Amino acid sequence: MNISFDNTENAFAYKSDHELKSAKFLFSTMGYPWFVQIGTRLTPFVMKTGLPVHGIIRKTIFKQFVGGETLVETAQVGEILGKYGIKVILDYGVEGKEGEENFDRATDEFIRVIEYAATQTNIPFISVKITGLARFSLLQRLNEAPRLRSGIHDNEEENAEWDRVRDRMYSICEIAAEKGIGVLIDAEESWIQDPIDRLTMEVMEEFNKEKVVVYNTIQLYRHDRLRFLELSHKIAQEQGFKLGVKLVRGAYMEKERTKAAERGQPSLIQKDKAATDADFNAAVRYCLDHVDTIAVIIASHNEESNLLAAKLIHEKNIPHNHPHIHFSQLYGMSDNITFNLAKEGFSVSKYLPFGPIRDVIPYLMRRAKENSSVSGQTGRELLLIKRELERRKRA
Repeated sequence: MNISFDNTENAFAYKSDHELKSAKFLFSTMGYPWFVQIGTRLTPFVMKTGLPVHGIIRKTIFKQFVGGETLVETAQVGEILGKYGIKVILDYGVEGKEGEENFDRATDEFIRVIEYAATQTNIPFISVKITGLARFSLLQRLNEAPRLRSGIHDNEEENAEWDRVRDRMYSICEIAAEKGIGVLIDAEESWIQDPIDRLTMEVMEEFNKEKVVVYNTIQLYRHDRLRFLELSHKIAQEQGFKLGVKLVRGAYMEKERTKAAERGQPSLIQKDKAATDADFNAAVRYCLDHVDTIAVIIASHNEESNLLAAKLIHEKNIPHNHPHIHFSQLYGMSDNITFNLAKEGFSVSKYLPFGPIRDVIPYLMRRAKENSSVSGQTGRELLLIKRELERRKRA
């Protein structure tokens, strides 16, 4: 195995000089946290006012991190990635819309995305957020009574509401199983995560008997999640189904710490980055040690973790394209990891959101904030882009 995440020729082969220069400008802007802070506060407000900023957003941050406003637009990006051996995780990126009508509409859209994915050769997964199917406050109520099947009291209305959520999830997974598409259930904030975990285990037991259809997302920046992975595997073996997991570091660190402080509770977040890295790598090892009964998606932008996983797979003589092992990075980030893994024959995807610009604004604002707050991420992206532009000048 001869893999290097410093190979920019492989990483940016699909990008034109103009596209690279645009990315360079965007990441340079994200290098100023104060600018990102102001921008992420103003943008959602400005979008609502009707001011003509749609085009600016579309040509900059939207183009960098989103596949398109429609499936047709997104298909063009998917085709380009497919030429380089990159698969796609499709994400209908609409967030924050509540109400039964919106939940039913989102369910129909997820099913439409599954049916579309089944017609393509390089879209093995779709991503689903339970908060797109269920009321946030309902999940919070359920989280406060984790041992009950539903509700914190004998509230028939809320029980019926939870049953509708379950029905939506079952209908999505049923079509996915029929069409051969994996369903990745996103992790959320800790104060609504428990009912999501329970529902995910429930649909896994139903649909993961023969092959893995459903995957839970495990955020290893929580100090209790390595144990949760081991416990989930134990339950899966006892109940006779295969465990599907997507390993991530996590997406709500500041919010989690603030909430814990407000409640006067110990934070679930690891004490430091080193502890998170240690648990993430331990989770990778655990999954690869049990590759026959666990299907794992290693969803990370950390070069060391990806390199560790690649070396372990190689050392264990596991085929690089083993059906239970997959790598993934967000579209618009860490191309040096994605494209170099693909070059070595590993199964790897880009997580590719799509949806109307107004609807994906929450996702885009998170990308902007995370890139400015993650230590070294923006700098690393910029360095690689600049290096590739210099290489092309010399070529």
